[in-house]
Amino acid sequence: MVSAEGETSRRQIDLNADVGESFGPWPMGDDEHLIPLVSSVNIACGAHAGDPATIARTVGLAIAHGVAIGAHPGYPDLAGFGRRDLDMTPDELEASLLAQVGAVEAIARSQGAAIGHVKPHGALYNRAARDPDVAATIARAIARLDRGLVLVGLAGSSMLDAGRKAGLRVRAEAFADRAYEADGSLRDRRRDGAILGPAEAAGQAVAIARDGLVDRPGSPVAVRAETICLHGDGPAAGATAAAVRAALAAAGIDVRAP
Repeated sequence: MVSAEGETSRRQIDLNADVGESFGPWPMGDDEHLIPLVSSVNIACGAHAGDPATIARTVGLAIAHGVAIGAHPGYPDLAGFGRRDLDMTPDELEASLLAQVGAVEAIARSQGAAIGHVKPHGALYNRAARDPDVAATIARAIARLDRGLVLVGLAGSSMLDAGRKAGLRVRAEAFADRAYEADGSLRDRRRDGAILGPAEAAGQAVAIARDGLVDRPGSPVAVRAETICLHGDGPAAGATAAAVRAALAAAGIDVRAP
């Protein structure tokens, strides 16, 4: 693409990571190496993972590397890492979300920073992608807290529709390191091939950013995304992030927060 000045303009994409998921003395992920490789982070809020000291440390890392900060609330389920669906009433879920996002917001403010987006985690994210009522509860909680916050959700999902209806800005997300089903949903983690390795993730990130699709065998899935996620909890998280950054750079795609 050529700009009015005649210079070739480069594609760009936001690359985000779920981080801050350690708890007390139990480490999770490799945030020190991962955060410098992305443009925005989603920091666990202490319900599915994380704790106040971990939140503060992760906020500090994000500030040090000039990375945009967001909150990553999930179901209050430390034992299940927020990947089990909980039967919460709308009022219970809304109150939990307000407390979680508020914690990250307060810690960020104490360090002279601010959060700009909210991205639900795990089972809550997947539930909201297909359940309009849960999506509406999430959007309502965020709007009550701060209408300036951006709601991040699965591209083409109910969560983005709910955010728009609540008057929020939304950001469509795709995943570099997760396999997709033909309907555009994420493959269940319990199924073979659900998690992609560094080389596969790198290729998928480029296809999403450059071509707007996930090139799955037999049936490519169209994906219009403004941000691409890397999970921070896997043993290959750092290697995957490095491979994705290298592949995006080779394809002429800049990594930049919105």
